[in-house]
Amino acid sequence: MNLMQLNTLSPAQGEKKSRKRVGRGIGSGIGKTCGRGHKGQKSRSGGFNKIGFEGGQMPLQRRLPKVGFSSRISIITSQVTLSEINRLTETDITINVFKAHNLINKNIKRVKVILSGEITRAVTLTGIKVTKGAKLAIEAVKGLVNE
Repeated sequence: MNLMQLNTLSPAQGEKKSRKRVGRGIGSGIGKTCGRGHKGQKSRSGGFNKIGFEGGQMPLQRRLPKVGFSSRISIITSQVTLSEINRLTETDITINVFKAHNLINKNIKRVKVILSGEITRAVTLTGIKVTKGAKLAIEAVKGLVNE
């Protein structure tokens, strides 16, 4: 019975390739220019150009027009669903009620209620925007919306 021992383990033949020793004479095959070719920026030490650099020509990423827009209002705006409102115990609901129940962040200044889920009790919304469908659902259960 031949047991495997840790001190006898070695990689299979041909698995490990020895590193390329450049600049070790003409006989090595990579002497003199060390596989860098002749002259030019890439042949020199420190010859580095940043990604997208086109030799001084205006790079592609700067030639193309800017696309898109990120609204700064979206930073202070959030949305709440009807099912989240249904879980609350309060009947008079303002933005501060949502903040107290951690439904929105503390830096939010504008809230919109969207029609997602259902509401089964009457609530009064004050200072909160409401979508058309959500308004109909709130008013269907005798609720009130004061925008």
